[in-house]
Amino acid sequence: MLAVFDRAVAKSPEGLRSQAAAAEEGGGGVGPLVEHFAAAHEGAVTIKLGSSVGALAFSVEMQNPFLPRLFCAMDDIFCLFQGHIENITLLKQQYGLGKTANEAIIVIEAYRTLRDRGPFPASQVVRDLNGKFAFVLFDSSSKSTFIAADADGSVPFFWGADSEDHLVLSDDVEVVKKGCGKSYAPFPKGCFFTTSGGLQSFEYPMNEVKAMPRVDSQGQLCGATFKVDVEAKKETAMPRVGSAANWSSHY
Repeated sequence: MLAVFDRAVAKSPEGLRSQAAAAEEGGGGVGPLVEHFAAAHEGAVTIKLGSSVGALAFSVEMQNPFLPRLFCAMDDIFCLFQGHIENITLLKQQYGLGKTANEAIIVIEAYRTLRDRGPFPASQVVRDLNGKFAFVLFDSSSKSTFIAADADGSVPFFWGADSEDHLVLSDDVEVVKKGCGKSYAPFPKGCFFTTSGGLQSFEYPMNEVKAMPRVDSQGQLCGATFKVDVEAKKETAMPRVGSAANWSSHY
């Protein structure tokens, strides 16, 4: 799977794009990277989200049967999902979904519940997904993203920033390298990213997530890894109840 977002939709965290590696970055731009993905993955489906938004791409070629890829689009919400959820029956009941609902549909419904009613913190909603997973969700009505990976980093999932500062996410590390050069890293496990809230830990929602310089085997800086700072607590404030614009910053 592949997602490429303009910085106006999903601004890459500080430190992900390595200035030292900028000269070695691949060709920037949404189109060339999506075309590369489609050429490298037979039967790939691509979705253009708009010239100032980005694109999604999806393929089931050579997927791990234990970590299958899924795609779903409902009510202008798109979700790329890889992996599986163990407590799927319980979540179907919780969100009032039918027996045929899969993991991608559950993530979309969880997002809609957060966006429209917000009864739980976003960190709690992601923490309730028991299993091995990584997903990318895009809401075209609000141009918002919701991205997460499980606490163990069970699914290969990478992100990076290209030369035009697009945020690139994929389970194929070579695709991310193609677009971002050395300005890439594994997506931090146990974390989620939203347009309005940035990168947060759902395991430790009260702690800051900070960038740590990442050095490759040749001793060169190449993006950053992000780790929870156990010493740094967030400044908390009473959330605005019923604010759809701020749902994703609730923790």
